[in-house]
Amino acid sequence: MSTANRNTRHAGWLKTLHQWHWISSALCLLGMLLFSFTGITLNHATQIESQPHVVTRKATLPAAVQTDLRQFAETQKNGNAPLPPLTRQWITEAWSLNVGDRLAEWSADETYLPLPRPGGDAWLRIGLADGTAEYELTDRGWISWLNDLHKGRNTGAVWNWFIDIFAVACLIFSLTGLLILKFHASNRPATWPIVGLGVLIPILLALLFIH
Repeated sequence: MSTANRNTRHAGWLKTLHQWHWISSALCLLGMLLFSFTGITLNHATQIESQPHVVTRKATLPAAVQTDLRQFAETQKNGNAPLPPLTRQWITEAWSLNVGDRLAEWSADETYLPLPRPGGDAWLRIGLADGTAEYELTDRGWISWLNDLHKGRNTGAVWNWFIDIFAVACLIFSLTGLLILKFHASNRPATWPIVGLGVLIPILLALLFIH
């Protein structure tokens, strides 16, 4: 292969790598900032104090809703199932709370619906005998919310898919960056020593200081 052909092929590969590199970096921008920031907050979780804010609501279900709920409960036999439609409709109208088809825990005297969420927690309990409904929401603040996004805790399927896609984009960004370094290494003598340090330092820290 002539020198001209090699140079043309080299330029073509480098152009393609640059395209993949900048596109993946653009896709990763906000996610990288988020995960970098929350990496710091998670690493110093014990030093970042938060005061949970708890909201509690209580109410009594209308008689018709109670009757429907008891009839539905008799079919559950201490299993797990979503709340019946009439109860869900009342919860939405009374508390502007959409519980959807989340599974509730059914027992002989009550139904309990856990409502975990990023940055906090929530639950709903309804007594079958008297129709008393109690809802509690705990909010641990926006840092806790961002930390849970980092971990994918109680974030749902869509966010979990985003994390997977973001991870793939980061791999493309890193690998194309490494290949671009390879193309330019001949003109930059410090390239491979710095790359070597980037690999060696985390390994040494892990071997020497993590027990």
